[in-house]
This record gives sequence, structure tokens and C-alpha cells, in this order.
Amino acid sequence: MFDDSSNLLITGGTGSFGKAFLSHVLQCYPDIKRIVIYSRDELKQWELRQQFPLSGYPQLRLFIGDVRDKDRLRCALESVDTVVHAAALKQVPAAEYNPMEFVKTNIIGAENLIASCLDMDVKRVVALSTDKAAAPINLYGATKLCSDKLFVAANNIRGSKSIRFSVVRYGNVMGSRGSVIPFFIERARSGVLPITDPRMTRFNISLGEGIAMVAWAIENSLGGEILVPKIPSYRITDIAEAIGPGCDKPVVGVRPGEKIHEEMITSSDSPATVDLGSYYSIMASDGSTLAEYQRLGIATQPVPKNFAYSSGTNHEFLTVEQLRRLISEHVDPTFRPL
Repeated sequence: MFDDSSNLLITGGTGSFGKAFLSHVLQCYPDIKRIVIYSRDELKQWELRQQFPLSGYPQLRLFIGDVRDKDRLRCALESVDTVVHAAALKQVPAAEYNPMEFVKTNIIGAENLIASCLDMDVKRVVALSTDKAAAPINLYGATKLCSDKLFVAANNIRGSKSIRFSVVRYGNVMGSRGSVIPFFIERARSGVLPITDPRMTRFNISLGEGIAMVAWAIENSLGGEILVPKIPSYRITDIAEAIGPGCDKPVVGVRPGEKIHEEMITSSDSPATVDLGSYYSIMASDGSTLAEYQRLGIATQPVPKNFAYSSGTNHEFLTVEQLRRLISEHVDPTFRPL
């Protein structure tokens, strides 16, 4: 995927995904020519440099910058051939209170990156999305849906350039900042775990699985598709039982902008969706993606009519014991139920 001539840029590179993907690339492709971490937080960049000192990782460059700033993006993209776009504002309540800030980063920032990549002759762009972008009911999801559409549509304006833009969409990353598992682990010490709604379900993916999916997309995506992984769901009540079986679990109600069940593929998407095996692909609406799959001999299977991929109707749910094992493996190796 990467060799001694490869130049990679990761937007949001000091976030949970960005740091993990950086570690993956440095471990698996130590001869990569250059990796640019592009993010706004100087403290997180300083901390990252302590983990990967210049003496041992001369290929690592740290750029302070915002995706809202097109000029700075163009500077950071000099000689870059691959971009992983992980920068976003993503806290649902914050989006409802500060809508234009999310629009500026998640939508205008996406358009800035697209234009800059086209200008700077980047070859491959993979943008990270979220299950909240499918049939969104909150502003965060709406901005990410718009971002997805921008990246897919960017393939229409590439002209003779060899660049390809693709999107990967997946559910809650186990243990990511602000997610329910670290929140419950912390709250369990108080003896109370607040349940928003006992019917609530969510998709679940580990950080390692997310990294593997992005790596697969960089290598295999054709441009214009939204890739969705086949992953299990969990019930919020099972998460609470896995973490705090002895805790009180009062029902406190759903927060503004929250769904009972998340979706990654809606029934409206099903006519354009195919099964690739490990992943689903929501193809470009003009039929170009399917034609390219057929030209390359890539096996595809149409999904059933009116197919929808929801956390509530998923065929696989994690058990309490499976959740405990995954928490110990991916979130906190010292974890013990309370």
C-alpha cells in the first residue's frame, strides 16, 4: 500500500483514529517516505511527537492547520499522494447548540479538502463517515451526509486526473472519546448507570477493524462509493450489564438528536447497494461504480429489495460476555465489572 515513494496526509491526525492509523502505518510500512499529520491542537501534536520523536521517525511531519483554511491545506498537501480525512466536529449536543461551527468544519472543510486535493494532484482520498449520516435526525449527521455527498460527487469533476474519492461509513468505535463505554466505565464507580432508552441499540466496531477497513479502501476503492462494514450490534442494556451489573440503571430519556436505532444503509439506498463480501458498497447513482466493478471482474451480489442495515434489526448482537471480553481487549485491559 505504501512504499518509500509514498506521501500520506491524515486530517484530524491527533484524534483517536488518526493516532491509531499513524501507528499502523509506521509499524507496517516503516519505509514510507512521509506522513503529514494535519490538525488544530498544538498540545496533542506535541504529545504525539513525544511518542514518535524526530530522531526515530524523520518521515513524520506535524502541520498545525484547520480544514477551514484552504491555503494551509494546499501547503500541507505538497507532494502528497494519499489522504485520509478524519477531521470532524462530532459531538451531537454541541452540534445542536453550535450548528454553523459544524457546517464550517464538516461541510466547508470537506469542500476545501476536495478542491485542494484536485489542485495538488493527490491520487487517493478516503473520507471517514458515520452511521449518523444515514437518514440523519441531528445536525452532526446532516453535515456528515452532506460531506459524504461532496466526496462522492468530487469524482465527477476530476476530469483526466487519476484521483479517486471514496467514503467509509461505520458505527460507534469501541472506546472512542465521548462514547458510551468509557462513560459507563467512569460512571460505574458511582453505582449509577443512566439508560437513555432500554430499547436503544448501536453498531459496534473496534478501532483496529476501522483501521483495516480504511486500509482496504485505500487499496481497493474505485472512487464514488460509500463502503459499509458488516459488524455486530449491541443493546444499551447489555452494555450497562456488562460494565456495572450491580449498578442502578435509571431510565433518563433520549437526548435531543439521538435515535433509538442507528442506520448505515437505508431502504432508499438499497437499489444502489451491492454486497462485496466483508463490506457493502453504496455505489454512485450514475451506475459508474457498478460498471467499473464489472469491468474489473469484482464479484458483487445485489442486496434484497428494500434492504436496510439498522442496528436494531441486525442479524448479529454481542452478548454481555462478548462485550466484557471486547472491553478488556480494546478499551481497558484492567477492566472488571462493578
